[in-house]
Formats: sequence, structure tokens, C-alpha cells
Amino acid sequence: MTEIAVKDVVFREDLYPRLEKNQRTVDQYAEDLSVLPPVEVNQRNELIDGWHRWTAHRKAGAETVSVTVTETVSDEHLLELAIRRNAKHGLQLSVEDKRDMARRIYNATAERDRERKKADLASMLSVSERTVRDWLSRIDKDTRDARDKRIFAMWLACHTGPEIAAAEGVTRETVSEVVGQISANLPKSDQATSEHATDFDLPIYNIWKQQAKTPGASHFGNSEIRLVDNLLYLYTQPFDVVVDPFAGSGSTADLCRKRMRRYWVSDRKPAVGREDVIRQHDLTDGLPRLPRWHDVRLVYLDPPYWKQAEGKYSDDPQDLANMDLAEFTKTLADIVNGFAKKLTQAHIALIIQPTQWNAPDHGFTDHIADMLRLVKHPLAMRISAPYESQQYNAQMVEWAKKNRQVLVLTREIIVWQVKR
Repeated sequence: MTEIAVKDVVFREDLYPRLEKNQRTVDQYAEDLSVLPPVEVNQRNELIDGWHRWTAHRKAGAETVSVTVTETVSDEHLLELAIRRNAKHGLQLSVEDKRDMARRIYNATAERDRERKKADLASMLSVSERTVRDWLSRIDKDTRDARDKRIFAMWLACHTGPEIAAAEGVTRETVSEVVGQISANLPKSDQATSEHATDFDLPIYNIWKQQAKTPGASHFGNSEIRLVDNLLYLYTQPFDVVVDPFAGSGSTADLCRKRMRRYWVSDRKPAVGREDVIRQHDLTDGLPRLPRWHDVRLVYLDPPYWKQAEGKYSDDPQDLANMDLAEFTKTLADIVNGFAKKLTQAHIALIIQPTQWNAPDHGFTDHIADMLRLVKHPLAMRISAPYESQQYNAQMVEWAKKNRQVLVLTREIIVWQVKR
């Protein structure tokens, strides 16, 4: 026991379990402070027990108050101690107070400890465990719902059952049950979105031209998301797996979540702030290790273009855009063929344009022809996705006029079919 200044006692009303104060008790205590036991505070002089005694000292004009010091490790720990002390002496908590305190402490309890905590709360608050369970049932439901959403989100992101189970502290059977239930009971609005029944214009022809970029697609090298959406519609069904190993800022992952496609996205240098979505993987080191290749229905390839993206991502000579032409062509073809060997029934879509302005002497370099020569799988479709003419400035236009050249606006999506 020690003495501290009355003014140094810190009263945290948000952590004190009694919501109503009794002035008559304060008046009685103030008549003779000498008979009062010490109040209890923590290491920061925050009041744990003894509000009426401390207030009586203030009313009597005392400068110091006797205290015992109990260390607390958190606000919730302080609240628990305050409740326990209150149960032994002083005014008892109302039923409403007890319910509110139980919920406050339970919310701050780790999920793995919550079942054990219910019995502890029942003892602490002098109520039945059934009463505590009734008070906390809504929290349990909200907690399960939040957990189930996390499980489903990890499943969509192609995490394995054991990975999800370990992350959420549940069994693999629970993971399977949650995924099955959510998949089978999607809200009608989510079903419509996943089936492209809303917010979507059907791609009827193989020329995909649009007058304006989709908002948010300004990141360098980022795919025009409407093109990816068309591919999802044409070549996948809800819950199919989509692989994008040139993920950029992660727009493919965002779209797959919206359309209820599972996704495995990576990049050799994930965008800052999106490392939780985009795995780090460099395709020049080999194909990624996917847990279930036979579930993949679409591989979308939007690689850094030769010369056009040179130095934009890195100065690493292993960066596709920094390679010489022969190495770029071989590496890209090997990537396409490598994926094809892993797949059983899927499509591989490569979006690419000829290089012209950034090529030596502005020479026309037809990457599309090179890929068609080196990749022998059947073509499912060739889609034209031309750029707008605004990508060329006045200097480029004058060069074209002077040299009697045409400027390249063409860009194609080559779609190969893999079926074994």
C-alpha cells in the first residue's frame, strides 16, 4: 500500500463497470476517511476499484489517498479486475451492466479462447453459463460469419485447404463445409454478377474497341479490365481457376472476386500495397507451383512488351522487356508452351502488340507472328483490341508522314485451346 495524490488517480469511465453512481455512499464515506480501505489502481494510476472511496476523498478535500497497485496488461484486463472486485463488495452491477461488460470482454478475447471464457464470465458475473451464452450468441454468429468470409476469400485466392485451416485455426473439414455452403447459397445479386448477367455488354464480335479506359486502369502496363472481363465470360464459369502471372496492380484478382472466379495471381515485383493479393514469382525462373492445375480454365498473359516497357519495371536483364529480341521471343513462347503442358482443359490468352516506335529505327516487329510460329496448340480465337490514336504525339505523326509509314494501333489477344 502507498499514498498518491488524489488528483493523480485516473478514472476511465469506459473501463469502469458501474454505470450508475450513488451519491449517498460518497457522502457517508466522506464523513470519516480514516476507516476506508485503500482504492486499487494499476501501474498508470488508472482506477480499478474504489470510485466511491476516491470520490469521497475528493469531496472531503483530501490531498492524498491510500492505494494498492495491481499491474494490468490491457484495458480488458483492467475491466475484468474491476468486475471481480465489484462482485465482492459495493453496489452490484445491474443485469444490463453485466451483459454489456460480458460482451466487451468477450469481444477482446481471442477466438481460440472464447469457449473457455464463457465459463469464466459466468463465474465472474455470478450468472449462469446459459445466460452468458444467450448474451454472446450474436457475437458468436457475427464472428463465425466474419471467419467464413475470410475462409471463402482465401479459397477464391487459391490457398489450399491446409493453409486456410492453419490461418483460421479450424479443421480442413470445416473449411470444406464453409466453402460448400457459401458456394451453394450465393445471394441472387452475387449469382447475377458472377454469371455476367448485370453490368456487362456481351462480346459478339472479335474486335474489342472502346473509346475510354476503365477508371482505375492507369497503372503502367495494367490490363484494360474490360478485356479480361470478356475473357472470363467466354472461357470460364463461376469458381473456375484463373491464372495471371503478370498481375501488375492486381486488377485481374479484383475482377475475379467480383465474378466469383478463383484466381492465382503473381508478379516478379508485386505492386506496393498489394502484396497480400499478389504472390511474388518470376516466370523466367519457371512456372508457379499451383496446387490443382486441372482446375485451371484460363491463363491470362499480359507480359511486359519488348522495348515498349524497357526499364519501366527494372534494369534487370532477366526482365522480359529488357531482353534482346531473340531471347524475349523464346522466353515468351516457352512460357506459353510450359503452361500448356500443365493444363488439361483450358484456354491460354496472350495479349500483345507489335513493337514499332521503340524498336531500332522504328522497325515493325511482329510478335504475334512469332508466337503463332512457336506455339502449335489449336487457336480458339484471335481478337483485335486496337489502341486509340491518341497514344501518338505530334512528333510521331510527323515522322510517319515524312517517312511514308503507318503507325501501329493494332493489338491482339491470341487464345489457344488446350484439351487433353
